[in-house]
Amino acid sequence: MVKKYLDKKGVAYETVNLDEQPHLQKEVFEKSGALTVPITLVEKEDSTEEVVIGFNLPKLATAVA
Repeated sequence: MVKKYLDKKGVAYETVNLDEQPHLQKEVFEKSGALTVPITLVEKEDSTEEVVIGFNLPKLATAVA
């Protein structure tokens, strides 16, 4: 659902599968505090990151706005 939303909004993204890239699990956990899926890391123009856990449409919408 996150991918469909981002596609609809025309937002570019990279998909990372933690099963295929287990070396990234620690980094994702440190940034999000969770290993549930999906975890969306939105990099802002000022280089800060906003973390959205799950399909949280209100938070996702403000993060990519």
